[in-house]
Amino acid sequence: MESTLKIAVVGTGYWGKNLVRNFASLPSVELVEICDQNPTIRKRMANLYPGVRITKELDEVLANPDVEAVALVTPAKLHSKQAVQVLHAGKHVYVEKPLGLSAAEAQEVVRVADQTGRIAMVGHMLCYHPAVRAIKELIDSGQIGDIFYMYAQRVNLGRLRQDENALWSFGPHDLSVMLYLTGQTPDTVAARGRAYLQEGIEDVVFVNLTFPSGIMAQVQLSWLDPRKVRKLTLVGSKKMIEFDDTHPSEKLRIFDKGFERPPEFSSYGEYLSIRQGDILIPRVEMTEPLKIELNHFVDSCLSNQRPLTDANNGLEVTKILEAAQTSMMQGGKPVTIHR
Repeated sequence: MESTLKIAVVGTGYWGKNLVRNFASLPSVELVEICDQNPTIRKRMANLYPGVRITKELDEVLANPDVEAVALVTPAKLHSKQAVQVLHAGKHVYVEKPLGLSAAEAQEVVRVADQTGRIAMVGHMLCYHPAVRAIKELIDSGQIGDIFYMYAQRVNLGRLRQDENALWSFGPHDLSVMLYLTGQTPDTVAARGRAYLQEGIEDVVFVNLTFPSGIMAQVQLSWLDPRKVRKLTLVGSKKMIEFDDTHPSEKLRIFDKGFERPPEFSSYGEYLSIRQGDILIPRVEMTEPLKIELNHFVDSCLSNQRPLTDANNGLEVTKILEAAQTSMMQGGKPVTIHR
């Protein structure tokens, strides 16, 4: 008989309901408890999942001996505190991004996870996206060559947040992908942002990063934009890649383009010639990234193996976010990320 993991989901509203749906569909999961403060949501969940216990308080979940792992989909300001509570209760924890609103908060989750020997995983979902995985394989195989630079856009005219700005809400997606693809943490971060709709909550943020290897990156984040764009462009010494997550079928485009330098003129820039090669649109077998991510969490708990986006990964992303926030407060001054 295959092993199963008994899971509770805390916070089942806008995004949390998707975790409930996916956990309920996984054969290696027994969804035993759903927790939410909102009575309307609790009633809806009770109708959808009649065999699952419904509760209001996290303490009740932590006191339930049947619960082996908890998924937290709560406001960002609660993530680190609740994650520590779950770990101290002897349960594995999945935390939606960001892991904390400061490096100190995230560091505490790392410490308690190590102390308790429990799995702590952060919801950096794009690292499990089939197209992003395909890009990683291309990089690791050497087909892209050396990465020169990359830039990402994550903008739309979307839902306003009141407890976090565009940096903390959208930034973890692209920053976690950049760390995953490069295998590096940036040296410095510089960011500028503006709060146009709500005082003190930046709707638009531009982030610039420099990596130890010389890679340069930029991220544009906004929920105040006329179009929904979810793109990542990566330029390498051999090929270039464009990832468009909003395209229904053509998620990736690989451009066999660039400059070639004849060996005999290796030191003379004027002898560089442009290479105009083919554009390849590879077929990417799509599975819902969230399902892949949650299945990875379950497998990690059952095998007691460190997940790809563990608490240390969440800490690294939080360090970048904190440095970017500091930079914004200092008018865009570059901030060093301390390892």
